[in-house]
Amino acid sequence: MEFMLVQMILSVVIFFVMFFGIAFLLNMLLRMTWFMAILYPIVVVLIIDEVRFFDYFTKPGSAFSALGEKIVSLHAADIIILAGGLVGTIAAGFVIKFLRKNGYQMF
Repeated sequence: MEFMLVQMILSVVIFFVMFFGIAFLLNMLLRMTWFMAILYPIVVVLIIDEVRFFDYFTKPGSAFSALGEKIVSLHAADIIILAGGLVGTIAAGFVIKFLRKNGYQMF
């Protein structure tokens, strides 16, 4: 049990740092502060689903029902880890806003 708790904490930190970095770089390059926070749910769907991307357009009924079942079947640890990534993208947005407000020009 203790080992699983350590794994979960490390996973949350890794997702936070990974998505903070990705969001920070995208915000800096695209100059769209909340772009990654808006894009993050799509990234989560691509992480958790087992359906091909084009099936959402060619077979939407079965694809979205399979996605709904997958979302409902997520464990609490999975939700906490994915929430860590969302917090990382939101934190990157606030950091970029703070840096731009204080006069730092990035690209």
